[in-house]
Amino acid sequence: MNNWPLITVVIPTYGREEALRDSIVDILKQDYPNFEVLVVDQTPKHQPEIQAYLEEMAGAGKIKWLRLDWASLPGARNYAVRRSSGEIILFIDDDVQLTPELLTAHAKNYLENPEVGAVAGRVFDRMKLGDSGGDLQIEYLPPQAMDPGIAWYHIDLVHTIKPQQVLTARGCNMSFRREIFTKYRLRFDERFRGSAVREESDFCLRVRQTGYKIWYDPEAHLVHLGEETGGCHDISMRSLKYQLTFYHNHFLLGLKNLTATQALRLYARLFDCHVLGHPPCNKSGSPIKIATRAIFYTLGFFKALGTVIQSLWNDGQIYSRLDELV
Repeated sequence: MNNWPLITVVIPTYGREEALRDSIVDILKQDYPNFEVLVVDQTPKHQPEIQAYLEEMAGAGKIKWLRLDWASLPGARNYAVRRSSGEIILFIDDDVQLTPELLTAHAKNYLENPEVGAVAGRVFDRMKLGDSGGDLQIEYLPPQAMDPGIAWYHIDLVHTIKPQQVLTARGCNMSFRREIFTKYRLRFDERFRGSAVREESDFCLRVRQTGYKIWYDPEAHLVHLGEETGGCHDISMRSLKYQLTFYHNHFLLGLKNLTATQALRLYARLFDCHVLGHPPCNKSGSPIKIATRAIFYTLGFFKALGTVIQSLWNDGQIYSRLDELV
C-alpha cells in the first residue's frame, strides 16, 4: 500500500463559521499522504476572522476555495466533482470533528476490495447518541436495513460496530470511486431541495445499480455536530418550507427508485412515523400538529409527483446547467 490514491475531500458549506474552520483544521491534520481539499462555499458573507482564515488557507494552496452565489447541497457536490482530481472523492460536512486516520480508513477499503464502489463511514451523531444513552452497540444491521422500502428506519450508522455491506451512506461521511461519476456518469439529483434530505440515499441506490458494493467501515468515523442551520441549505428546520421539502424529497426518492410495493411501504412508514409521530420519530400526538403534518405530507406527495412529471422535459439539474454555461 505504498501507492496511496489521491483523495479529493469535498466540504460543501453554507452559513457556517467556526465549525467550518475547525473541520478544515482537522482535515489538514490527516496522516494520509495524498489528498486535496475543495471547500464549496455558498455563504454570502463570512465573519472577518473566518474570511481571513479561508483566504490564508487558499493562498497557501492548502485548500481550493470555490465560492458560489447559490445554495444547494447536491448542486455543490456536483460542482466539486467536476473540479476534483482524486481517484476517490470523499464528502464530509462543514460541522464535523475528525481523527487523523479518517482518509486512510476510507482508502484501505478501495485498495483491499475492488468490488467496493462506495464507503459509508461511521457517524458519531451527538443527538442520536444522547437519545440512546451512549451505550447501545449493534454488530450487524437487521435484514430490513437492506430493504429499500423500509431500510431508512433500520439503518443505524451511529451505533453499528462491524464492517458490512449497506444500502446507503450518510452524506456527512461518504466516499466514492471516481468512475462512479466518470464511467457511470452518476450525479447528485439537484431536485432534492431544502436541506436535501434523502439526496445521498437516492444517489446510493443508483450506485448499487452499477454492481458496486457500498461498504460500511466503522473505522472511518467522525463526529457530526449537527448544527441546525447552514450546511448548504438556506432554510431553518422549523420553517414551513423545510417541512414541505422534507416530504417532497421522501416521495421523490420512492417515485424515482422503488417498485410500487416498496414505495407504498415507504410512504406508509413515513406517515406512521413523521405524521402520526410514532417511534422512532416520537413526535407530538396533538391532533392539530398531526393534521398540520398530514397537510405537508399530502402537499409533498403532489409536489414530488409534479417533479417526476416535469422530468420528462427537464431533469432538474439547474446548478450543473448553470455551471456548463460559465
